Amino acid sequence: MMTIFQNYPRRCWLVLILFLSGCGLAVKHLDNLYGPAGVQDRMVGDSTEEGKFYAQQVKPILDNRCVVCHGCDDAPCQLKLSSPEGIDRGYSRARIYHATRLSAVPPTRLFEDAQTTGEWRIKGFSPVLNERQQSIEANIRAGLISRMLQLKRDNPLPEKDLLSAEFDLSLNRAEVCPGIENFTRFADDHPGWGMPYGLPGLNDSEYNKLQGWLARGAKMSNPTPLTDQQQAMVDTWESFLNQDSNKYRLMSRYVYEHLFLQHLYFDKQADGTFFNLVRSSTPPGQAIDRIATVRPYDNPGNGSFYYRLIREKATILDKTHIPYLMDEKRLQRWRELFIDADFEVSTLPGYEAGSTSNPFVTYKDLPLEARYQFLLDDAQLFIMGFIKGSVCRGNIALSVIDDRFWVFFIDPKLIDEKRKEEFLASQIDNLRLPDENGSTASIFTWIKYAKLEDKYFQAKAAAVKDLVSEKTDLLDLNAIWDGNEYNSNAALTVFRHLDNASVVQGLVGKPPKTAWVIDYTQFERIHYLLVAGFDPFGNVGHQLSTRLYMDFLRIEGEFNFVSFLPPEHRVEELDYWYRGAHNDIRKYVNDFPDHALFSTGVKYKTPNYKLELFLQLQDHLSDILPHNYDLSASNGDKSDLLALERLSNISGKVTSFLPEVVFFRLTDSKSREHFYTLIHNRGFANVTSVFSDTKNRLPAEDSITLVPGFLGAYPNAFWDVHSDDLNDLIKRVGKLASEADYKDLMDNYGLRRTSAQFWAFSDRLQEEFQKTAGVEAGLFDLNRLENR
Repeated sequence: MMTIFQNYPRRCWLVLILFLSGCGLAVKHLDNLYGPAGVQDRMVGDSTEEGKFYAQQVKPILDNRCVVCHGCDDAPCQLKLSSPEGIDRGYSRARIYHATRLSAVPPTRLFEDAQTTGEWRIKGFSPVLNERQQSIEANIRAGLISRMLQLKRDNPLPEKDLLSAEFDLSLNRAEVCPGIENFTRFADDHPGWGMPYGLPGLNDSEYNKLQGWLARGAKMSNPTPLTDQQQAMVDTWESFLNQDSNKYRLMSRYVYEHLFLQHLYFDKQADGTFFNLVRSSTPPGQAIDRIATVRPYDNPGNGSFYYRLIREKATILDKTHIPYLMDEKRLQRWRELFIDADFEVSTLPGYEAGSTSNPFVTYKDLPLEARYQFLLDDAQLFIMGFIKGSVCRGNIALSVIDDRFWVFFIDPKLIDEKRKEEFLASQIDNLRLPDENGSTASIFTWIKYAKLEDKYFQAKAAAVKDLVSEKTDLLDLNAIWDGNEYNSNAALTVFRHLDNASVVQGLVGKPPKTAWVIDYTQFERIHYLLVAGFDPFGNVGHQLSTRLYMDFLRIEGEFNFVSFLPPEHRVEELDYWYRGAHNDIRKYVNDFPDHALFSTGVKYKTPNYKLELFLQLQDHLSDILPHNYDLSASNGDKSDLLALERLSNISGKVTSFLPEVVFFRLTDSKSREHFYTLIHNRGFANVTSVFSDTKNRLPAEDSITLVPGFLGAYPNAFWDVHSDDLNDLIKRVGKLASEADYKDLMDNYGLRRTSAQFWAFSDRLQEEFQKTAGVEAGLFDLNRLENR
């Protein structure tokens, strides 16, 4: 039988043979020098000298110099340096994010899909620490991290403002993942690619500490044990979540499927200790034996299982951090929603393949209003779920949303509970999601679900029309949830930064082009489509069907919003949002008003309906809107704030040259530091194209949002500005007309990745964020820093 290798040209055969021979000889040479490789036990007690040295001296360097690029599942070569387990696991040449993969691949999630370093070796991961003879020489010469650090030391960044094309800093660059066996050849071919890659090297103190630690065998320790109070809270929650009654068991399943990504904590003055909610085959009081499934609603097996709280061991990263408070108030809230409520659960749902992806089937016995209120209580955190997933790369998924929009929610008490439940029961089949097909799907899978969504939307529009005929003021401002007059989750702002995004409480910036109004079924489907049901290891059909179905959920949220406008204005607004869209999408959008020509209860005084609606919504929610992202919330000098206001008002093509996210420090005349984030909002004719954002770009509609503090996990540029130069900076931004202009701006005010002050400035930003954001803070990611 002819194999694929028999099709190789002779030249490729020679290259392959030489490569394999070279690797084999290198391995043999290392074996001869330092003995055969074998997994090492590097863990020591946290109270030992070695443990303290790792925690106090080594870990801060690893976090701020290494984890800032190697902390997430899509880190280069899957190398996650954010925990001892990740460091010991090492790297893999297999890529998680693969947009054209034809078949799903087994997941490789740290802490889940293997439990020991030996198991990771079987799964194809290779060491970055020396696993041969444990001597000083071997630990330095046969350890990949030490060699990478030395390579950077021997070949520092060139003394230029911009790195040459030799340094590929694009997100989708071809990864080069050398092993210790072929490191010499890698170093000869790419002498400038030492670590940290494309950034300045470590200073003398940092370098000597890390190399000294590596030379002594890279001993590591776990965090200090839980306090008695923390352990008591773990015991309380595990007891609560593992009660025997059907009510408790169904509630706990629902909670788990919604909180499996969140970082749970017990005290608002948290000490950095967080927990994950997991399923375990062992009960409370015993060591956790985690049950790993691709999705949280997958079958946990035939035996008994329990919901457990396991401590988060990895460094907290802003890009994956969703902090969720678990205190006594939360406990009482869940009792109120799910336990004390008057309902019965006679039979628990099973885990049959295909049905568990539909929450409207699984949780039909849980009160609908309770489920919705559970989501609304922490709406920002649940919307964060599809933005802060563990893969940290979402250019396909996020191409479905505009660069900035506001989000509101339908009041849970708007419609009678019984009527809502009857309508939902009639639509369960239409609410099925493409994730029921698992991680391998046809690229045409989405077509079936598009038809189901269309049926659901038409039924929903007809139902709303009937309700409006009964109650003419149904769709007035009282239909919008007001946060129960205390909850600031009632209004959110979502920012898209190309392939990542941010969501914050409040209505940030000027009124946007679009907005969503979300109801319960839409909220639940967003979670099960993009969070609970999405598999980053799935094939192209799975990823494509997820993205395309999200188109319909976005359209649904947008149409909910325009339903508050006068009927005759809805078509005009939707036409504006979908300029140039494919005919199928245009038809889908334009058909909506034909099914929903119901009146609105909102009273208008001007013909600028959308702007007036935004202003009325701001007034309606004024009591609960936070203002921490208003420029006026900054304590900067009045003259500086007026200047910054002018900067935020710049719009149009000149702003198209700006990065997605800029963190900048403004030092005032009294030498006080103030920190701001400049966000570039890109204009689009529409956001319906999966792979071709560029053809829909409208730079003339670009704008700026400027906020105090830090907003965004992935800064693209750093600026360092003094008050005396602020007007000049604003003038330069207002006249940007070319890349050369932007380079000139960076020459004067930017702090590039090549700067000798880069790490000191980065550390200052991280320090300020930790101080001001508290429990919400995590390390920024530097993978998206530009080279401009």
